[in-house]
Amino acid sequence: MTKIKRPVTKALDKAEAAIEGTPGVSPNPMTNLLLTDLVLRGGGQIMRHAVERTILGTRYPKEKAKNIVKGRSMVQTIVGTALARIATRSVPGAILVGGGMLAKTLYDRSKGERAAEAQGAKAVREQAAEGRKESDPIVT
Repeated sequence: MTKIKRPVTKALDKAEAAIEGTPGVSPNPMTNLLLTDLVLRGGGQIMRHAVERTILGTRYPKEKAKNIVKGRSMVQTIVGTALARIATRSVPGAILVGGGMLAKTLYDRSKGERAAEAQGAKAVREQAAEGRKESDPIVT
């Protein structure tokens, strides 16, 4: 283990020294922190949308998958973000969110496969329609 640990530690020390010597975009460290945060969040959002489109593309045509992702409302985005934060910040939060997801899944199954599928399909159609409206060049 020490044969591997020593070179890795040495490489990390060298990388930290290089980073410390690199000036930021701005002389203000808070501005640099804000810019870094924006870049990371923007990149994460682009990656998340690509993954969502890919997963949806297995079931829907490519254009419809794109519109479903685009058609997400602000409320859906905020709720999803809030639930992810709650679930990742503490074990009780993860239990609460996981339990809620399990309860929703069991509720959907109790309604019957056809009823749950029809309700979900309707919601997906509406969300895709919203996404299509957003991508239209002229919205009236």
